Amino acid sequence: MRIGFGYDVHALVPARPLVIGGVSIPYDKGLAGHSDADVLIHAIMDALLGAAGLGDIGGHFPDTDQQMRDIDSKLLLAQTMDKLLEAGYVVGNVDATVCLQRPLIAHYIPEMRRLLAGIMKTDPGRVSVKATTTEHLGFTGRGEGVSAYAVALVLPSAP
Repeated sequence: MRIGFGYDVHALVPARPLVIGGVSIPYDKGLAGHSDADVLIHAIMDALLGAAGLGDIGGHFPDTDQQMRDIDSKLLLAQTMDKLLEAGYVVGNVDATVCLQRPLIAHYIPEMRRLLAGIMKTDPGRVSVKATTTEHLGFTGRGEGVSAYAVALVLPSAP
């Protein structure tokens, strides 16, 4: 059994879709980034890669690679899962927190959990997603960006 930690942050900007945990969320701003900037999926990917000793998302999916431009992060998570399985691991569980002041996303969390669990080939009960505000403090509290933290437990896959 191995544990990994992931963190990601992206700025909120106009004229971009807001995608968190693979779910499109109606809002007047979206996350800036080379890919679709899904902050939650990126934090989870880093946690999974770290747990397996495989480095980080920047090493596997660099923002200098034009093939990654505007790519759907669900595809990147699926590729991360392929790397995890090749390294001999499966997901034990994931626990993640999204930090943002607005919009409120609690209504979308069950869909995020189902979608993420499907990509990670695990039960939704093994995927925890939480959301919190920062009580108007810092860049998230001012509505300038969104951050996400994730912890992943990976287990050796069965032979």
